[in-house]
Amino acid sequence: QVQLVESGGGLVQPGGSLRLSCAASGSRFSTNVMGWYRQAPGKQRELVAAITPFWTTNYADSAKSRFTISRDNAKNTVYLQMNSLKPEDTAVYYCAAGGPPTYEYTYWGQGTQVTVSS
Repeated sequence: QVQLVESGGGLVQPGGSLRLSCAASGSRFSTNVMGWYRQAPGKQRELVAAITPFWTTNYADSAKSRFTISRDNAKNTVYLQMNSLKPEDTAVYYCAAGGPPTYEYTYWGQGTQVTVSS
């Protein structure tokens, strides 16, 4: 069982930055793929960024060049650094984890609200 707790959301002006954190319980963090999803009102949940146990990363087109996902296996934490934020980035951001062999996202956090507005 893995528990995920997100933090770092809030209100930020367009062009600003936020760093989201997701702390995971359990001893198998380093073997999990970790992802950040978001869901805006009236829209489907979408994958923003992911990082594998092998340190490879992938990003949604909307996040490339602005967002950076990273992980600290010693702290069981994954981060999402978000720069140059836009109003369309407003959403609830969720952390997700999946383990071997399928790496299907099985565990989810409760979400943290990010609002980009002037």
